[in-house]
Amino acid sequence: MPLATGFTTRPELSGSFGAIASTHWLATQAGMRMLELGGTAFDAAAAAGFVLEVVEPHQNGLGGEAPMVLWSAAEREAFVVDGQGPAPQAATPAALRELGLDLVPGAGLLASCVPGAFGAWLLVLERFGSLPLREVLSPAIGYARHGFPALPSLCTVLAEMAPTFERSWPSSAELWLSSGPSPSPGDRLTNVALAGTFERLLEEAEAAGAERARQLEAARKAFYEGFVAESLGRFAAEAQPDGLGVHAGFLTADDLAAWRASFEAPVRRGFRDFEVCKTGPWGQGPVFLQQLALLEGFDLDGLGLGSPELVHVVAECAKLALADREAFYGDPRAVDVPLDDLLSASYNDERRRLVGDEASLELRPGSPGGREAVLPAVVARQYLAGTGREVEEEAAFGEPSHGRGRGAPHAHDTCHLDVADRFGNLVSATPSGGWLQSSPAVPGLGFCLGTRAQMFWVEEGLPASLRPGARPRTTLSPALAFRDGEPYLAFGTPGGDQQDQWPLRVFLAHAVFELPLQAAVDTASFHVDHAPSSFYPREARPGGLAVESSLGPAALAELGRRGHRLTEAPAWTLGRVTAVSRSPDGRFRAAADARSGQAYAAVR
Repeated sequence: MPLATGFTTRPELSGSFGAIASTHWLATQAGMRMLELGGTAFDAAAAAGFVLEVVEPHQNGLGGEAPMVLWSAAEREAFVVDGQGPAPQAATPAALRELGLDLVPGAGLLASCVPGAFGAWLLVLERFGSLPLREVLSPAIGYARHGFPALPSLCTVLAEMAPTFERSWPSSAELWLSSGPSPSPGDRLTNVALAGTFERLLEEAEAAGAERARQLEAARKAFYEGFVAESLGRFAAEAQPDGLGVHAGFLTADDLAAWRASFEAPVRRGFRDFEVCKTGPWGQGPVFLQQLALLEGFDLDGLGLGSPELVHVVAECAKLALADREAFYGDPRAVDVPLDDLLSASYNDERRRLVGDEASLELRPGSPGGREAVLPAVVARQYLAGTGREVEEEAAFGEPSHGRGRGAPHAHDTCHLDVADRFGNLVSATPSGGWLQSSPAVPGLGFCLGTRAQMFWVEEGLPASLRPGARPRTTLSPALAFRDGEPYLAFGTPGGDQQDQWPLRVFLAHAVFELPLQAAVDTASFHVDHAPSSFYPREARPGGLAVESSLGPAALAELGRRGHRLTEAPAWTLGRVTAVSRSPDGRFRAAADARSGQAYAAVR
C-alpha cells in the first residue's frame, strides 16, 4: 500500500503546553482559547462542544447527547461520562405498535430521548473545570448571534431538507430558511434563537450568585427543570409530521427533571503495552476492546500494514465483535450483559477460530458464559436470506451519515473532540444527535430534539429492546488509552457503526506499526458494512466491505477473491478520526483527519 511515513496530509503537530483536535476548526480554536486562559482540558472540551452545537447543527445539537471518556490528573482516575439520555417513561413497544410501527422511526418526535449533552458538559465543568460558565459559553454565543461560515455539508443538508421544512416543519423553516433555501459554502449563518437560549441559561446561572458551583447547578435546573424543559415538553406533546405520519412525542418535562448526567467506571482491556478505556455496553465501545482481544492471536506485524491479509483479518474480527454486539449489548442498568465473558481471553480464543481465509457472509454471535444468542427477528431474516434489506434512503431518516460505505463523501453524521492539557488531563468526547434534519426545531430555542431512540428494537425480549428509562444502545464511542500504565491518548471519530472500526485502523497503525499520529490517521481506510445498521431502517449488507481506492488495485482484487462484497470508495472519504496524545516527558501531539475538510488540530 502506498502509505507513507514521510508525507502526511497535515503536519505532525507537537508542543509542550496543550493540544486539542476536533471535527471543526472553530471548535478547536475555542478550546485552545480556554487552555490559553488557564483553563483545564475539561473547560476546553466543553467550550469546543458548545461551539460544535452551533457550527455543525447538522451533526449535533443541544438536544442531542455527548458521551465522554476522561482522565483526571487530580484524582488519578479515568471516568466515563454518561451523556446519553434515556427513553421517556411513556415510550413502550406497545405504544409504538398501537401506531402500527415495528421499528422506532429515524425522524420526528417519537424517537426522542432525554437530551444528555448539556447535563454532561455541566457535570464535567462542575467537577473538573475551573473557568466561569460565561467564559466557556462565550464562543458559542458569539458564533450563534454574530455568525459562522456555512460548511459545504451544511449547505447540502439545508438544500435537501428545504422542501420538508417548507411543507411540514414550519419551525425549522423559520430557523434555517429565513434568508433563502440555498446558502452557499462560506456564507455567514446565524442562530439567534440558540444564542438567546444560551444567554438565558447564563442569566439564570449568574442570578444564583457568584459561586461557580451554584451557577452551574442553576444552569442545569434552568435546562432540565425550567424554561427549556417546559418548552420541550409542550412541543413534544404537539403532533408533528415525521415522515411516517403525524405524531406527538413521548418526551415530557418530567422525563427531563428526573435525569442527571453521571460518572461511570470505564470498561478496560489491555493490548500489548496499551490499555484502552471505553463506555459500557450501552455504547458500542466494548466492540473495540473485543476486536483487540481477537487480534491478539494474529501475527499483525507479519501481516504488514496496509496488506490485504491484514484488512481481511481485521474485517473478519469486526464481524464477530459486531455480531456479539447485536445479540448481547444493552443498557446494563436494565439488562444483564455478559461483558466479562465477551472480553475474556478464553472466549475470544474460541471465537478467533472462526476467522478463515474466506469472507463470512453470516452473522455469527457466540455463547459467552454459555448464554444463548437471541437476534431480532428482522436481523435473523436478513442473514438467512443472505442479503440485506434493500431500502430507499430518505433525507430525514436514520443517522445523517456517509451512505454506509457507498463511497459518498462525508456530508454529515456526528462530531468528535479530544483535549490534553499541561496539568495531565485528557478528554475524549463524541457529541451527536439533535440533527436539524431529523426532527423539527423547537420554536424559540434554536435546536431540535434528538432521535437516538431509533437504536432500540420494538421487538420485546432483547437486550436492546425499548424500555422506559433505559439508555439506547448507542454507537457513540469516545476512547482513552494508557501506555505503560500512564494516560497517553484520546481519540475517536464520527461515523455511526464505523466508530469502532476507523479508529481501530488508526490505533493499530500507531500502536503496532509505530506510525506517528498524523501518519496513522492518513492510512487508507476501510470498514465492514456486514452488521445490521443501528439506524432506521436497520438495513444490512452481509459480507459488505468498504475500502478506499488508495489501498491499491492488487489489494482490492485479493479481497474480492476472498469473497468480500466490496465497495471501492474514493480515496479520503471513509473516516473523520481525531487524536491527541501526551507523552511522559510532557510532549503533546495531535492529529486531525483531512477527509472531512474541516477537522483541525492545534498544539502549543
